[in-house]
Amino acid sequence: MIMAENVPTRDAEYVQNIKTLLWGTSVKEDVFKRWAQGFYFSNDEPTALVQAEGGPCAVIAPVQAFILKQLLLESNSLLWKDINDEERDQLLVKAMSEIITQAADGQSPEYYVVHTNESKPSPSNKELVDVNITESADASQIVNESNTGTSTLVEEKTVESNSFHSHLRIFTTSSIEEVEQFFKSRINILKDRYGVLLLLYTVVCTKGTLRITAEMSDTTEPMIDSTYGYGSQSLINLMLTGKAVSHVWDHDQDIGGLRLRGIDKQNTVGFLTLLEHLRYCEVGTFLKNPSHPVWVLGSETHLTVLFSNERLLVSPETPAEQARRIFKKFDPEGNKFISANLLQDVLSELGLVADAEYVDIMRKKLDNESLGIILLASFMEEFFPEESYMCPDTFNLYHYNGLERSNPQNKVMYHKGQAVLLECNVKCILDGNSMLTILQTKWPRIEIQWDCERNPSLN
Repeated sequence: MIMAENVPTRDAEYVQNIKTLLWGTSVKEDVFKRWAQGFYFSNDEPTALVQAEGGPCAVIAPVQAFILKQLLLESNSLLWKDINDEERDQLLVKAMSEIITQAADGQSPEYYVVHTNESKPSPSNKELVDVNITESADASQIVNESNTGTSTLVEEKTVESNSFHSHLRIFTTSSIEEVEQFFKSRINILKDRYGVLLLLYTVVCTKGTLRITAEMSDTTEPMIDSTYGYGSQSLINLMLTGKAVSHVWDHDQDIGGLRLRGIDKQNTVGFLTLLEHLRYCEVGTFLKNPSHPVWVLGSETHLTVLFSNERLLVSPETPAEQARRIFKKFDPEGNKFISANLLQDVLSELGLVADAEYVDIMRKKLDNESLGIILLASFMEEFFPEESYMCPDTFNLYHYNGLERSNPQNKVMYHKGQAVLLECNVKCILDGNSMLTILQTKWPRIEIQWDCERNPSLN
């Protein structure tokens, strides 16, 4: 491990680059204050993170998604209430480490852990309480002492961005195990006031500001909105996939001569958004069909998380799904047809027979009216006539919203829904039921009954 205390000039340069990328030329103090919170868990749901204010859901929701992914992997049953403090802290560290590893994304990765120069290894629980109460006379309260295993102090000191940035330091390591050990031994700094920002800065610094700007479509706007404090899609994608691309479709697309970058492979956890129903964007199969049944849900203003213990909801991409995705790659405008001249390219990319004589025969068959186009339906019927569908007709879904005010009785808890996939293909769109609307972007025939008094809130 290379400690950064010896190179403060480098630290200052890195921090300034991160600061500009995230906040722009100046930091709005009211927005910064909303982001200044630690990772702490609900008293009512031991593995559910609590979000204090609007804005940092762009970090908190992805971390929650990776916590749930790890929880589902390690547990045969959904006994969330039985988890102890140590196991919960391990889930938090593992989630963070996975997000950081995605951002490093290289054969010889370097990890840049951003921390405060006051960061020290965490003492035992009793020592931590005694020390904090003694040394912080202006502490107004101790939050979550009963359910975190460590005490997170909420102090009445003014939160100032300049003070925060002046205390940041960086150490570098090529070992993700050393990163995990750093977090485990200093778990209190993750739960303290700046925990969310320290993780975000670590991800950005590990990825590198130059690599991030190279992936973004618009580098003129900061990644955190200066007015409302929302994270941009590039920031959300960075936390979810390790790529700071600005779009959620599959692969790159050429729009009017512009190369717009998208998601390049099936992701570990997924993403669905209400904006797709409103036709502001298109979510590709790599995010709609992740390798684990966990999805971050995006409304117009907030991020929440959907998950399930039904593994059949996710599976490796079927040949038919791959065919649709490849076909779509050559149909970027979503017309559901391609130029007949592109048939050979599609067949070649799918690994099907693509010699000129065969392609000519198939082109005439699929375009028998010589219109110069090949319809997606005709293509699928010819090459993939029988598609098996493994998704069950009924399954449980669970929803998480980290904002207390968005939960019944202000209790952050997972809410269970019993989902049914109807036989008809007609969508039932109900005004005001944004939850059903967003789920139908993934399962068009879904109906769901929730166990709470009302439909869970996406905002």
